[in-house]
Amino acid sequence: MSAKFFIIGAGLWGAVMAERLASQLHLPVTIFEKRAHIGGNCHSQLDPETGIECHIYGSHIFHTSLPEVWHYITQFTEFTNYRHTVLTKHNGKIYSMPINLATINALYNRNFTPEEAKEFLQREIAEAKIAAPQNLEEQAISLIGRPLYEAFIKNYTQKQWACAPKDLPKEIITRLPFRTSYNCNYFTDTWQGVPKDGYFNLFKRLLDHPNITIELNTSYAKIKDQLPKDATVIYTGLVDELCNYQYGPLAWRSLEFSWETVNVCDYQGTAVLNYADLDVSYTRIHEFKHYHPERIEPFNLAKSVICREYPANFSPGLEAYYPVNNAQNNLLYERYAEECAKTQQIILGGRLGKYKYFDMDKTIADALNTFNALQKEIVG
Repeated sequence: MSAKFFIIGAGLWGAVMAERLASQLHLPVTIFEKRAHIGGNCHSQLDPETGIECHIYGSHIFHTSLPEVWHYITQFTEFTNYRHTVLTKHNGKIYSMPINLATINALYNRNFTPEEAKEFLQREIAEAKIAAPQNLEEQAISLIGRPLYEAFIKNYTQKQWACAPKDLPKEIITRLPFRTSYNCNYFTDTWQGVPKDGYFNLFKRLLDHPNITIELNTSYAKIKDQLPKDATVIYTGLVDELCNYQYGPLAWRSLEFSWETVNVCDYQGTAVLNYADLDVSYTRIHEFKHYHPERIEPFNLAKSVICREYPANFSPGLEAYYPVNNAQNNLLYERYAEECAKTQQIILGGRLGKYKYFDMDKTIADALNTFNALQKEIVG
């Protein structure tokens, strides 16, 4: 093996690093990917029966307010003008998510103005008497009051994380928007959309460089003893696995997906419908044709592809999706990161390698920042 840089994982972080090393430093790079495809969890493919573009590991909507990220990624794809909205089902009724004025009025059967809603919820919050939130449950109640929390957050979170919200860190809830206007857009970033010709083609372009070699169906364990002694390994896999679980396993949540082709043109009227109650075991249903209404033929077809998403306990051999970023796990990760830092030829990256819940734009930003630091070391 002649390449100096070996990247473990062909997901977004690894693909950006490979592209930068190959195009900017003109270095040979080999990527080893354990799956049978590039793109990591962003991977998409056309359903052979319907022609509908499906996100194989759950819905991925690109959104960012970072100009450097937008400038970078739009070199490789054009994005649609898709704007993400989500609905949620609670007690047999459909509500708008994230929680906004429409959600509030529907749950309370009121007709609040924005100011009236703010005043009403302040009274709800005050009744809870939570001065210093210590966990996800207390943080959520201190933001939206107990009734909204119990309707839309409590049981969904219980399903997602397989533990009571009061046992989860309060920081998790900061990802969920909350508004007292009728703005139902899930994201408010400057740029948003999905790749016009799909994520798979985005990754093909990212990695289409003569200096990049890709080996699919190849795990790091399979080839690590064959790498040259002076190789730099850019590792985007599980860091505890890399260190042979020396300090014990890090906690993750996994997912399982159940696919179905249905004989209707439109199954649920939206790309994502959440299920907030415990009597439904899945957390959401994805209907992928809604991401590309501009693709007239598959969009109007009298068939649709849906995917039910089920939270799952993680164990080695399954896919890790969500890090459980409580204090105990974060300290454990720091021990692993310090262990890897002893070897200057290992660079950790991506959601798995850094044990962080990165959005796609933050993944790209972190990869670009890591590359820039590496470039300074190499070029001087």
